[in-house]
Amino acid sequence: QVQLVESGGGLVQTGDSLTLSCTSSGKYYFTIATMAWYRKAPGKQRELVAAIAGDGTANYTESVKGRFLIYRDNTKKTTWLQMNSLKPEDTAVYYCHRKNGFNFYWGPGTQVTVSS
Repeated sequence: QVQLVESGGGLVQTGDSLTLSCTSSGKYYFTIATMAWYRKAPGKQRELVAAIAGDGTANYTESVKGRFLIYRDNTKKTTWLQMNSLKPEDTAVYYCHRKNGFNFYWGPGTQVTVSS
């Protein structure tokens, strides 16, 4: 069984930075897993924020391009989401997601609140 543990959420002000981390444990090879961060804001659907493949290829949703950075360390089985220039509209619960083939896993989520 794969487990994902997130940390780093909190309350910040507009323009601040915050870095989320997600550490993975359990079976299946982390190096070939695609890791991602999703978020769900109140009243909105959950959306993909950023994803990074095992080879380091990353993609981002348009609204965070240039502000967020996703990166990983396969030796530590950890993925980070560095969030800069935060805006109130970034307020949401952020979820770590791992995909190994047809197997998907979710973290419990961490709250990020950006005050104006």
